[in-house]
Amino acid sequence: MSEEPVTDSLSSTDSLSSTEYHFRLGDALLGGQMLFVAFGALVLVPLLTGLDPNVALFTAGAGTLVFQVITKRMVPIFLASSFAFIAPIIYGVQKWGIPGTLCGLAAAGLLYIALGLLIRWRGPEMIVKVLPPVVTGPVIMVIGLILAPVAVNMAMGKTGDGAIALVPENRAMIVSLISLAVTILVSLKGRGMLRLIPILCGIGSGYIISLFYGLVDFSPVADAPWLAMPNFVFPEWNWQAIFFIVPVAIAPAIEHFGDILAISSITGKNYLKDPGIHRTIMGDGIATGLASFLGGPPNTTYSEVTGAVALTRVFNPAIMTWAALFAIAMAFIGKVGALLQTIPAPVMGGIMLLLFGAIMVVGLNSLVKSGQDLTEPRNLAIVALILVFGIGGMSFSAGEFTIKGIGLAGILGVLLNLVLPRSNADT
Repeated sequence: MSEEPVTDSLSSTDSLSSTEYHFRLGDALLGGQMLFVAFGALVLVPLLTGLDPNVALFTAGAGTLVFQVITKRMVPIFLASSFAFIAPIIYGVQKWGIPGTLCGLAAAGLLYIALGLLIRWRGPEMIVKVLPPVVTGPVIMVIGLILAPVAVNMAMGKTGDGAIALVPENRAMIVSLISLAVTILVSLKGRGMLRLIPILCGIGSGYIISLFYGLVDFSPVADAPWLAMPNFVFPEWNWQAIFFIVPVAIAPAIEHFGDILAISSITGKNYLKDPGIHRTIMGDGIATGLASFLGGPPNTTYSEVTGAVALTRVFNPAIMTWAALFAIAMAFIGKVGALLQTIPAPVMGGIMLLLFGAIMVVGLNSLVKSGQDLTEPRNLAIVALILVFGIGGMSFSAGEFTIKGIGLAGILGVLLNLVLPRSNADT
């Protein structure tokens, strides 16, 4: 089977915007928009796991800057809290406390770095062979689709897992759909700078409607100090935490490949070759290690922000530098962070309905562009099982080790691609 269509699609240069790095003050607003997109998911992980949200903001910003240095400031992507680690962090904090759990998270970062060194040794061609479009396309689709329930729950006024109703459903649907509609209309009909901030317009309109409905509580803003040092926590050595948490890193590692392929498809640049997938995953690993040494959750490339890049068609990586600087600044300004947390869930849910769908479309587009016959038995089996395992929530457990969702779907796709015999036309 030929991988040529993948290389061609990723190396295309006819994108709508350049990915050259230009740091301009006028791009600050776009950077703020990207942080708004990531903010809900960014702070959700520490809030669920007992870590400090301000530390998560700081480590997301610092991790993104580190990632940019490692990747030569070429990739328009933002790093922040990884959902894949929520369950192991909750378990680890209960069993070993935050410092012991951070030791396991730091070890997960080292695994990424080791994987990056392996790719550098064997070359990026190894990734194309192991992850052809018949694997990467459906994996990218799973990344978007597996997050769909989170967006739907938030749009309906619930927490991301749907366990708690935060807002009456009727009001939530009005707020979320207005936020969604304004975002789409501005992206389609907006002119000039306005067209570059559809997400900010959607959030702003949803926030205003929420004020009329009485859904915004400003008491946390009044109680918060203007300046506050994030509650940094340092790791303590713990072998048990290392062996428990490191295997979980397989899932976000697979997701990382999908995210880099997704942003490559969006921008028309081949980031597998330049700056190289070994650099991107090493940047992810170093950012995760930095976060773990300061008390923050592991960092990962954010699918939400990738969807925002696809929507705005602004590919300048300096936008993410601004987003990172804003995140770091907000980590020290208590009232700003408190104000951002007053954004009601339905507002963010309405925006996420579009963003997560955009990721799914990117995966579908890369699969279609590969030009392969998806009804051929081998391709049919690979694509079908990746989608069903990933979206259906299939899990595999061995003792305390459990893998499911994106990680399991990605590993399954890789294994099927390696072991299933190819048709005569592909050999």
